[in-house]
Amino acid sequence: MGDDVVTKDAAISRESFAQRLLIGSVKKSYDPVVDMDWDAPLDPGKFFLPPEVVSLYGTPLWDAMTPEQRRELSRQELANVLSVGIWFENLLNRLLLRELMSGDPTSRHAHYTLTEMGDECRHMMMFGKLIDRIDARPYWPRPAGRLVISSLQVFLRGSMVWVGALVGEEIFDALQRRTLDDPELQPLVARAMRIHVTEEARHIGFARDALARRVPELSRSEIAYTRLCVAVAAPLFVYLLTNQHMYRRAGLDDPRAARRVARRNPAAKRALGIGAASLGAFLEKQGLMGSIGKRIWQQQGLL
Repeated sequence: MGDDVVTKDAAISRESFAQRLLIGSVKKSYDPVVDMDWDAPLDPGKFFLPPEVVSLYGTPLWDAMTPEQRRELSRQELANVLSVGIWFENLLNRLLLRELMSGDPTSRHAHYTLTEMGDECRHMMMFGKLIDRIDARPYWPRPAGRLVISSLQVFLRGSMVWVGALVGEEIFDALQRRTLDDPELQPLVARAMRIHVTEEARHIGFARDALARRVPELSRSEIAYTRLCVAVAAPLFVYLLTNQHMYRRAGLDDPRAARRVARRNPAAKRALGIGAASLGAFLEKQGLMGSIGKRIWQQQGLL
């Protein structure tokens, strides 16, 4: 009887939270086709990512670059970030679709899941249009990479659906929030970031709520598996952000050396650490950040 009451109360609470998110989506959502001025000219003197977020910022290699080379690197890094965003949101939508197959299609939770998937579809289109508008090329995985990305849905189940969502969303979101009002940033890029941040805030709240509700029901083996996946997520995230091909396209002489410099760059690690701080604290509070994961996240600059 007592357990039934708790379960019923938890379901009501979950539905109430999803309903608030649905109302928020009605009040403030965007369509990038009409809410972005795609014909606005780009400013030749502005960056595509704020300098302090660019992976080589603060290194001797950065100091030796001309202003034009720095802006070009920021353009290539933005194209890479947007490409990773498209891969991730594609994968996330597949995971959410699978969740819907075992859920109640009449629930507010299911309805918000569908709403989030619609948001993510528009984000993928916005990212693709932005890559095209800045005259860049997407960083698309080769067949082996596509196979790896597609296979992740096999391993991301249960609590890991929401951990994966948070790792992919929260760190980028925190970095974007720091740069929205940067006067050196291209206005078109700032507008895209503002749209993404506004809608991702609801997605992050949804994922945190779903994960926090699942944790008390996890077995020891599930917690151990989730902690392992959390640990693996850190080096994968840093690897994707320091794609050596973006240094090659930016015209640097030794792309592999540039990637090594970027991965050791204290300024880049500080930027990542600020972005991941809230997520790291949340995962630790939920008991999903083990000692090995914490050590790896610290080594990668995420804590």
